[in-house]
Amino acid sequence: MDAPRIGPIDAELALAEVRARREQVIDANLVPGWFWPSLGVLMLLFVGAVESGRPWLVATGSVAYALGLSALIISIVRHARIQVRNDLLGVRGGLAIAAFTLALVAAGIGLGFALEALGVPAPATIACVPVAAGLAFGGPVLMSHLRKLMLARPLAGSR
Repeated sequence: MDAPRIGPIDAELALAEVRARREQVIDANLVPGWFWPSLGVLMLLFVGAVESGRPWLVATGSVAYALGLSALIISIVRHARIQVRNDLLGVRGGLAIAAFTLALVAAGIGLGFALEALGVPAPATIACVPVAAGLAFGGPVLMSHLRKLMLARPLAGSR
């Protein structure tokens, strides 16, 4: 049996359709921009409540954080209609996420300890401000970088 001949124009149109669909899948599953500043604000409020040391404020802040984070996660899960395969993200994508996370954690912990050593009041809350800003501004940059990485991967994947 002979395979049907597909003309060059038809092949190019089919590849364009595959690329467009892949772009839709990737865009539908990236974390939206509003998530990052929302998470930063929640973290900042939670750390401030815990650092206050007032039991009622710690309890209220903890409950508010849990409810807020739950609402964010539910919104993200509802937003993502399908799941991107891990091989589409690739090792470079995983390393970018890890580097972003480690940089924010190191900045927050390092600044917090330095402020505490200097005797600054509320060192954890103050140290959380640049972390929240890093989330708000860096999160969308990370998503853009991941999008570029995923779109640059070969259509057939690695073989």
